[in-house]
Amino acid sequence: MSLILRTDFGCTEAIIDDDCGLKRFYEVANILTEDLEIRFTRKEDDFDTLTWSFLYKGHVLTLYYNIYTGISIYPYKFRDALRKDNDAVIEIASYLERQLLTHKIKRFAS
Repeated sequence: MSLILRTDFGCTEAIIDDDCGLKRFYEVANILTEDLEIRFTRKEDDFDTLTWSFLYKGHVLTLYYNIYTGISIYPYKFRDALRKDNDAVIEIASYLERQLLTHKIKRFAS
């Protein structure tokens, strides 16, 4: 996994995995829940998209999954996000990158 950051939509969007299934989304959500004690405050589940919002260090962020585009995280305020919101996206995405790499290594070692 290689972290990709985009600013195409006026905010920072971190692409966590652009080629994955729903199982990977739940793995990411589980890491956020267990390691960072994040609680998802709003969950919208659609046919091909999941949009879950959560609070991270005072910033409302969105964990997003789409069967065509994969998993990403971006500020809930989207275009109106503050710089600190965008920085929080980068911080949490960097953490996830390290954790997912560690999980991948553990799976191969087993």
